Amino acid sequence: MSSPDPQFNAQGKHKAVQAMFAEIAPTYDRLNHLLSANIDKRWRRLVGKKLEDVLRRPDALVLDLCCGTADLTLELSQQAPQARVIGCDFCHPMLVLGLKKIPSQAALIEGDALHLPVASNTVDAVTNAFGLRNLENVEGGLSEIYRVLKPTGRVAILEFSHPVVPLLRTAFRFYFTKILPQIGGLISGSRQAYSYLPESVSHFPDQKRLAEIMTKVGFTDVSYINLSAGIAALHLGTKR
Repeated sequence: MSSPDPQFNAQGKHKAVQAMFAEIAPTYDRLNHLLSANIDKRWRRLVGKKLEDVLRRPDALVLDLCCGTADLTLELSQQAPQARVIGCDFCHPMLVLGLKKIPSQAALIEGDALHLPVASNTVDAVTNAFGLRNLENVEGGLSEIYRVLKPTGRVAILEFSHPVVPLLRTAFRFYFTKILPQIGGLISGSRQAYSYLPESVSHFPDQKRLAEIMTKVGFTDVSYINLSAGIAALHLGTKR
């Protein structure tokens, strides 16, 4: 495991990540779909399906945390046009691009995932796609999610994880650390951003450990689904 870039240590990570995403915002969507061969779209659809019982309520309030350019916000809004879906991110240029996508019943707000501008016990479901590993404090981010959820509220966290098939793990590590930074850097103009991606995943808790942290924070019925043999995982939980 490589040592983390000094820019992305615990104290400086917030500002460094914010600046990095602002820089790559114009090419972010195109690269996401290209580098994942569009599999990321299928993963996002699954998030909505797993929250179907919440999304079909006409008064449901869903917070899509670390929404970036609002891909998941859009997906959830399309699956549940009667629900109120609000995307939240701390990177203004990403939100500007996201506003061009979302339907009128959805909304975007600017905010820090560790200090959400949302009242306690007010949200029916919180989603997070590929954003939790970017936080300075993963447990703190989960605690903040827990705070804003209503009792019995649901959380769904989609994140890159650790492949469970040894041969795939080796091939994925090679692609992730050698090929992806080259392609991402060439198209976005920021090789650093696409070198940070595999580095951040390598330092992120694996499937089992993330489930343990969710339980520690207070979530019940915690489970996870390995996607594409563990390249990503969808973690689910319920607030007591």
